Amino acid sequence: MKRESIYKNYEIENKPLFETNEPSYYFIFNNDKLFITNDNKIPFLENINKLNLDITRKIYLGHFNNQHAFTIEINDLKILDYHLVELRDFYEIAPEDVYLLSSRAIQIINWDKNHKYCGKCGTKTKTNEEEMAKVCPNCGFMSFPRLSPAIIVAIVKDNDKLLMANHTRFTTNKYSLIAGFVEAGETIEETVHREVFEEVGLKVKNIKYYGSQSWPFPHSLMLGFTAEYESGNINVDGFEIREAKWFRKEDIVSLESNISIASSLIDWFKNKK
Repeated sequence: MKRESIYKNYEIENKPLFETNEPSYYFIFNNDKLFITNDNKIPFLENINKLNLDITRKIYLGHFNNQHAFTIEINDLKILDYHLVELRDFYEIAPEDVYLLSSRAIQIINWDKNHKYCGKCGTKTKTNEEEMAKVCPNCGFMSFPRLSPAIIVAIVKDNDKLLMANHTRFTTNKYSLIAGFVEAGETIEETVHREVFEEVGLKVKNIKYYGSQSWPFPHSLMLGFTAEYESGNINVDGFEIREAKWFRKEDIVSLESNISIASSLIDWFKNKK
């Protein structure tokens, strides 16, 4: 998957408690929704304290476009000249590097929120000053930002047909690719075989790694693959998949954001010779 790395414009610095008085970018969240300016940009502020926000958490992310960047969560519902947007909607309008850093920002916020107490002994945790980690002062247990690996796969039949499915979570007649989470003890390839068979009753072969994408819903790492149809008839599970069918290139209407790995896999198929 060809994609310019966000690290071209972003430098991670794992010093979550770092503070500065310099102008900075602020990824501001309320209930997992992002505040953006009315021209759909991330706020760049000389002094966030002038907004008099009720800040519940503030974590340093590093440098973005050679400026400091923070992610914060607030209780305020209205900020003058800003509006709230769902991340799923933001990736339709945001530059790729901004969206990808926004996805990191919300995952860091939720990590901080969900690890206030030690999962081992229940003691209130402390944030490590030198790395993104929560440390239990009682038992020493450490909690890092969570990642849940998931697969997404483009399945090709006879070199000219792509399997696409209407997922039950879709509220429209939208079709996309088969995807699912990796189970404990599985290899990535085993996950591809299992998810495809469970959801649509097919067996696949020649699984090849394609690329990956951070997917903050809520904290996934999406691993993309291509595969070839081997055998079986389409038999949807009716739980996660409502309908699935084979699409020829000319039948595919792109409904994915051009940022998503699903879109990239579909484009790979459409350009396949």
